[in-house]
Amino acid sequence: MIRRPLLLVLSPLLFMSGCATTPSDPAALAAFKANNDPLEPLNRDVFALNQIIDRALIKPIAKGYVQVLPQPVRDGLRNAVSNLNEPVVFANNVLQGQFRRSGTTARRFLLDSTLGLAGFVDVGKREGLRKQTGDLGQTFHAWGFPEGPYLVIPVLGPSNPRDAAGLGLEAYLDPFRYLTRNDDFPKAATYAPAIVGGIDERSRNLDKLDAIQREAIDYYASLRSLFRQNRAAELRGDEDSAMPQQEGLYDDPGGDITEKGGEDRAKVSR
Repeated sequence: MIRRPLLLVLSPLLFMSGCATTPSDPAALAAFKANNDPLEPLNRDVFALNQIIDRALIKPIAKGYVQVLPQPVRDGLRNAVSNLNEPVVFANNVLQGQFRRSGTTARRFLLDSTLGLAGFVDVGKREGLRKQTGDLGQTFHAWGFPEGPYLVIPVLGPSNPRDAAGLGLEAYLDPFRYLTRNDDFPKAATYAPAIVGGIDERSRNLDKLDAIQREAIDYYASLRSLFRQNRAAELRGDEDSAMPQQEGLYDDPGGDITEKGGEDRAKVSR
């Protein structure tokens, strides 16, 4: 996937970057620990860079994607990209000991890949098979690895070291990567699912992210809070989380936003 190599550049950057100064005020200190963002100065710089990339490139492409392709086609592409990721979800369900979920994922993949025309039609959903989540970040969580501090990755947006490491390792576990490495496929085919998935995810959140940016006093802090709410819901196995999975620049936020200092600065309705 195109997003993975960025993580290789990230590790030395973390060690060279300055950390936010730990506040001495008790209330501010409590908020500082709750935010879990000691790399905030670096994170805000990366966030600002992501904003520039989004305004100049990703958002215009996402708008064009919506204008050119009708909704049924976009839904089909989203289903197909999601179906390509099902083997990774299956493997992580097994690694987490979630055998019922892995069985559901396997049945979905079989149905969607055949009757669903390579995943363009979500036959599994019609058969009552709920789509499961599963990635190496979740697996590391199940194995007891701590998440580490909040992290903003170039282009990809909100994350943490545990999830970032999972993304990097999944680059070498994704079977689609190996299927497209032979000479029968153009090199661009390897990156196509990640690119299409990212554009589709951004296109589905155009209005929501614009509304949050208008209403939030601190857009960075808002997305940080909302990302962590969503990720915590995924790790708990909640069926409905506040945001969809991260595939593009940012996730789709929802829920209450709590700013530094423990004060509620803005709210975004689900």
